[in-house]
Amino acid sequence: MNNGTLRIFKIAAAFFLGCFFVCSCENDIREVQNLNQKTLGIEEAKGIESYLSQDGKVKAKLTAPLMLRYQLDTPKVEFPNSLRVDFFDDSTKVESKLFSKYGRYLENENKVFLRDSVVVFNMSGDTLFCKELYWDQNKAIFYTDKNVIIHKPDQKVFGNGLIADQSFKWFTIKHPHDSYLNIPDSSFLGD
Repeated sequence: MNNGTLRIFKIAAAFFLGCFFVCSCENDIREVQNLNQKTLGIEEAKGIESYLSQDGKVKAKLTAPLMLRYQLDTPKVEFPNSLRVDFFDDSTKVESKLFSKYGRYLENENKVFLRDSVVVFNMSGDTLFCKELYWDQNKAIFYTDKNVIIHKPDQKVFGNGLIADQSFKWFTIKHPHDSYLNIPDSSFLGD
């Protein structure tokens, strides 16, 4: 091979090699954009039994058939198939119970949003029925701005909005009235 042929051979090789890299580097813009998106991680657990303690004392026991934990900027936990919470006094005796068909716990806020047939009752026989309720674990209170019914052993109290302690020893209805709210089937109450 002479120098001219060798030079043409090198140019041709460089040209074909360059074409190969240009063709192989072609990307779909959607694939590149998808690489930058955060993937949503979901942890699933079944047969949940969890305890809440404050100042070294067990304050509550949560049970649920299913828990979903989402790994987001603001982590959250969902209980899509119901949950039950037993609240204890200082001697770990049950003083109140909570039932709900759905719950969502916002870890950074220490708050639980409950909805769909929410029931809270204490051992004195006072029972709260509502469609939506918040539980602030830091303040140990329940609150809502929605309709509520409270059954006491001797009366029914209706209202709009409520604040109560998590032991349900005291409560305040913000706007009492005489309206009607559907009460869930008693089979939902469990034991």
